[in-house]
Amino acid sequence: MQTLTVSLVQGATRWHDAPANRDYYGRLVRGAARSDLIVLPETFLSGFTNDTLGNAETMDGPSVAWMRALATEVDATLTGSLVIREGDTVYNRLIWASPDGSLAYYDKRHLFRMAGEHTRYGGGRDRLIVELKGWRILPQVCYDLRFPVWLRNGRREEAAGGMDYDLALFVANWPAPRRQPWRTLLRARAIENLSYVIGVNRVGIDGNDHPYAGDSAIIDPVGEPLVELGPQEQVVTVVIDPAPLKAHRERFPAWMDADRFSLDVSV
Repeated sequence: MQTLTVSLVQGATRWHDAPANRDYYGRLVRGAARSDLIVLPETFLSGFTNDTLGNAETMDGPSVAWMRALATEVDATLTGSLVIREGDTVYNRLIWASPDGSLAYYDKRHLFRMAGEHTRYGGGRDRLIVELKGWRILPQVCYDLRFPVWLRNGRREEAAGGMDYDLALFVANWPAPRRQPWRTLLRARAIENLSYVIGVNRVGIDGNDHPYAGDSAIIDPVGEPLVELGPQEQVVTVVIDPAPLKAHRERFPAWMDADRFSLDVSV
């Protein structure tokens, strides 16, 4: 594992306007410091919408192509979620675009029923773990943060860091009235999983008049923030060092006492 340079792009997403958002977030991404990984919010080209007919694109549409081209241009991995249609099903899909042009994706597993997301989107069934500079990274989307069983880290002897993942990453549209759970759960997931955690949220007010307070952050394995953003548009770049993570796992191997269980993803 090498040091990992990460840029958090906390923006005010334009409502239901993908071309404007591509211009807007493109400027923010191009203005970031040289990075290995650039993280954008959830549904950053549309806002968190249930208007799937008006906002969904396919994987061969303009927005995925834009992400792939931008990742190549800035020579960094670019990630954030989009509204993607496959056949008759729409997914809140996190795209992982590498600078070599390759793509991976994760479909949001837990759908936010309080806003009706579960009635308009299909849920994913598979966790995605990607590797970057020796780091094993678990990308997730917003409401997934509330489900520790799904996020549980496990021992993996053959991995460089010794566990399933070394960094959990959450892209979000998490409204300001619930900002305390967001801040608390980012810390909890880092502590219980002996990992770094990144959370990138949006700011501003969406088309449903929901306000967003940002609070994007990078949390270390003992729950301390390396950086916390405010309620305004910000792009911040941080270098994450694997040495404290390795030392903490050796000094405090709580994974050895973890409960064993199996996860049923059929429901």
